[in-house]
Amino acid sequence: MYGLNKLYLLMEKQHNRGQEGAGLTCLKMESHPGEEYLFRERAMGSGAITEIFDKVYSHYQNVPKEQLNDATYAKQVLPFAGEIYMGHLRYSTTGRSGLAYVHPFIRRNNWRAKNLSLCGNFNLTNVDEIFDEITSQGQHPRKLADTYIILEQVGHRLDREAERLFNESKNLGLKGMDITMYIENNLNIENVIKTASPRWDGGYVICGLTGSGDSFTFRDPWGIRPAFYYADDEIVVIASERPVIQTAIGADINNIKELEPGQGIIISKHGDVKISQINEPKNVRKCSFERIYFSRGSDKDIYQERKKLGKNLVPAIIKSVDGDLENTVFSFIPNTAEVAYYGMLEGLNEKLSQDKTEAILKLGKDATPEQIQEILSKVIRGEKVALKDIKLRTFIAEGNTRNDLAAHVYDVTYGSVKAGVDNLVVIDDSIVRGTTLKQSIIKILDTLNPKKITILSSSPQIRYPDCYGIDMSRMGEFIAFKAAVELLRENNMSHILDEVYQKSKAQQGLPKEEIVNYVKDIYKPFTPEQISAKIVEMLTPKGTKAEVEIIYQTIEGLHDACPDNNGDWYFTGDYPTPGGNRVVNNAFVYYYEGQDDKRSY
Repeated sequence: MYGLNKLYLLMEKQHNRGQEGAGLTCLKMESHPGEEYLFRERAMGSGAITEIFDKVYSHYQNVPKEQLNDATYAKQVLPFAGEIYMGHLRYSTTGRSGLAYVHPFIRRNNWRAKNLSLCGNFNLTNVDEIFDEITSQGQHPRKLADTYIILEQVGHRLDREAERLFNESKNLGLKGMDITMYIENNLNIENVIKTASPRWDGGYVICGLTGSGDSFTFRDPWGIRPAFYYADDEIVVIASERPVIQTAIGADINNIKELEPGQGIIISKHGDVKISQINEPKNVRKCSFERIYFSRGSDKDIYQERKKLGKNLVPAIIKSVDGDLENTVFSFIPNTAEVAYYGMLEGLNEKLSQDKTEAILKLGKDATPEQIQEILSKVIRGEKVALKDIKLRTFIAEGNTRNDLAAHVYDVTYGSVKAGVDNLVVIDDSIVRGTTLKQSIIKILDTLNPKKITILSSSPQIRYPDCYGIDMSRMGEFIAFKAAVELLRENNMSHILDEVYQKSKAQQGLPKEEIVNYVKDIYKPFTPEQISAKIVEMLTPKGTKAEVEIIYQTIEGLHDACPDNNGDWYFTGDYPTPGGNRVVNNAFVYYYEGQDDKRSY
């Protein structure tokens, strides 16, 4: 029950918006022949965590308390009473849905050591290459998808390892269950995952367990996807986010370690814990979008980084409102931008304090208390200007009524802005498509009649697809790309689009290592400010009375705030793996050919 309860906490504490399914696997070690030892539950939907744990706990409802507290009885009789638990929350990055794609996956076999359950956070860019490679060896994967390919590759190497040990045991003269125990006691999991993964191109953290009781987690050599672990004499806990381990286990932050790029943690069936370098670190580029948006902001370091992202926007804010802080109201939309908002306020208050000091010094020695008090009374005005009406989401229809209803997803706080006098500055964590800005946010903010609306993005302009675990894969989705294309057309530079297409099309048959990201040429003629100005033009609804400005974080500001996570390919086009260049190449070709609904990986 301890393991189940802790797994439930770990999963709920990582339950962010957007997740569409959940699953868990439990291993009961040292089972007897004929007894089930590998259990799994999976479910779809936003309530999947509750559903799978309700199913698990339903097995215990009618069990007398004495038996439920009897570890020997539980181990022998009760399902999901085991030593190893593995849970996963599915956030689709492939466009595929359904229970068949919910982790963990299981590969079953009559030999315990050959049973394998896997789950992970990953996207591979070269699934087609690996598929061709393993089918040429005679394997027959069920589906052309990275989840199944990874399961089959690790499973295949596990089979080979078990067969190697089987032959060794026969040569030693062992028979019967002695062969089984020899295999299970000598599995080299380190070698299994080392030989399975060297060709993988992408971001990943893979967790797995074998039917005989070995478990493992390993991280991609570029460090794109994160993984943290805690180990003591009784338990080992691994999760993609550090604060959930702190909360669920009560562990001190100094005792929680991060798996380094290419590292793995392997726990034997006997409880021995080993940290191993599975793949040598490559061009290490830890994902910065994890810090800006994807991970929860309760992590000690992420919290400070998001505050710094907001603070770094202060000079641009001062310029936008022409230094008039007295007549400016500050807020945030959505809630995920709240931490950056606090950092922005901190920076603004520091600026205001400097201004107050200079103003008081200018008064000189003859300053009156009233004059000083007038200066000191100036404050940064933060307000909850907009809040989301979650209930409306359920009723949004298709067609013309959708836009009308979408405009009312947010409610405004009337009276929070002085009409015609105040500027309104609102911070967001990212602006990808801009749809919500156009259909809802700018419209509802304009109903407050501010003099100017400034929308801030704590991240830079998203210009390129992501293919390592965040679902941003189509060029036509990005408002920054659309703006650059419009600018090219307006400036009689459409030939650049044609040239980029010809170069990209010519590369489609090349090995991924030879592909160049020519899509960068589309942005080269324009400054970020020019693209932002075009974005404003494209997103501002007709009839908007207030002046509108959109300000994005700079690349320099991003790296200053998140120095250890320098992965910025969705902003700069500098992909850490060769497969990334192939993805952006394909994405542009599909866009140009009118197939933008086609996935590029």
